[in-house]
Amino acid sequence: MDIREQLYEHVPRLRRYARALVSNRDLADDLVQDTLERGLSRYRQFTPGTDLRAWLFTIMHSLFVTQTRKVSARAEHVSTDDEHFVHDADLAVPAGQTHPLEIRDLDYALQRLPAEQRAVVLLVGLEEMSYAEVASALDVPVGTVMSRLSRGRERLRALMSGAPQGTKLRVVR
Repeated sequence: MDIREQLYEHVPRLRRYARALVSNRDLADDLVQDTLERGLSRYRQFTPGTDLRAWLFTIMHSLFVTQTRKVSARAEHVSTDDEHFVHDADLAVPAGQTHPLEIRDLDYALQRLPAEQRAVVLLVGLEEMSYAEVASALDVPVGTVMSRLSRGRERLRALMSGAPQGTKLRVVR
């Protein structure tokens, strides 16, 4: 299979992860494009027989960290594709249930997590990667992955329950 086809197979997961990380559709698409460009240009560095998905997530994480460090020097991204810019929210049809509100609240809570915790929570929870795969993708020990995941989940629970910051939630089983 051609390298472009192999990379193309991973675009939906890369896009989903990027959108959860960045929370801005245009910037997320830019991050995916940068990831694919870097993956294509450095494909010779990929070790055949290893997990291409994990390698691409490693590239994306590296790019995200680099871009996050530069965010203070960066201006806000505004789309100029159309003279009459329409926000996605303006086109949305209201739903008859609370599911969209829960999704919005979850997205809001995820954006409040520290970047390190958010990355681990998304890779484990959304992308269903193993702790070892996440550790490899983020270049951290497995113990760090487990610690960040635990703290991230606890913080998410607190944010979703509306508990004040610093409040420890008791999990009843």
